[in-house]
Amino acid sequence: MASIAVVSQAAGFLGLGGLRLTVRGRRVLVALAVLLLAVPAVAWGASAVADAPDRAQEVRLETVAPGETLWEYARSVATPGEDLRDVVAALQELNGLGGAELRAGQVLVLPLD
Repeated sequence: MASIAVVSQAAGFLGLGGLRLTVRGRRVLVALAVLLLAVPAVAWGASAVADAPDRAQEVRLETVAPGETLWEYARSVATPGEDLRDVVAALQELNGLGGAELRAGQVLVLPLD
């Protein structure tokens, strides 16, 4: 009985003393409550934070000709004394490649440094 008194007291406080909801009205009220809880959770989960590099890297685009290899491109952009394996790995990462295989007509992003 105490819970009924609390509910009716709250309803009176909110000006909803004589309010009676139909089944459809209760469903709408529940749907609104779920939306009010779900929207902030979805918006919070959808946020992303990216960490930017100190400076932008200048690049050029090259179209792969038949017979060219990633190792040749690595040789063309490597600085003297730099390990070509590291350069190949960097090029794979920069271009989102799973391996060192290239196909004719493929466009590569190459750093200008």
